[in-house]
Parts: sequence; structure tokens; C-alpha cells
Amino acid sequence: QVQLVESGGGLVQPGGSLRLSCAASRSIFSINGMGWYRQAPGKERELVAHITGGLSTRYADSMKGRFTISRDNAKNTVYLQMNSLKSEDTAVYYCYAYFRGAQYWGQGTQVTVSS
Repeated sequence: QVQLVESGGGLVQPGGSLRLSCAASRSIFSINGMGWYRQAPGKERELVAHITGGLSTRYADSMKGRFTISRDNAKNTVYLQMNSLKSEDTAVYYCYAYFRGAQYWGQGTQVTVSS
């Protein structure tokens, strides 16, 4: 099993930046797929970004050029750097990991973009 704990959310003004962290309870060296989803009030959960063990990445179209996903295997942590934030980025952001045929989720961290 894998426990995931997100941190780094908060309130930020439009145009600002935040970096989310997702710390895993075990080595992520053997975890291939990890990433972030988000869910805004009244909307379905949507993929934000995904990263493989080989450091291949993919992003939702609305995040390309603004968000960057990365992973540090030594720290068992995945990051999401979010720049040029917009009000529509307000959501709960969830970290996930695929490990041995199962998908694991963190508890989520709230990101609010507002002036």
C-alpha cells in the first residue's frame, strides 16, 4: 500500500504561484505513474498532470505552460509547480499513485485563487 499526503495549498491572488507537494509513505522509485487531479465545486474530478518513472509528463490542455510536475525519488515526493494562477484553478487538488495494480489517493489540499 501507499499513503499519500499533500501539502502546499492555500489562498493566492490571480497571477500568483503555489507549489504543491505529495509525500509518499514508501519509496516511489518503484511507483511508475503518479500525478495530480483536481475537483472544483460542482464539477467532476479532472486530470491536471501525470509523470512516469521515466519522467515523461503530460498535462491537461488548460495547464500546459503554467503547471510543471516533477518528482524527487530520493525524497519520495511529487511536486506540482503552479504559476500564473487563475480563479478557475480554484479546486481541491488530489495526488495519486498507481502501484501494483491499484490506485491510491491523498486526502486533497485546497487551492483558492482570489483577490
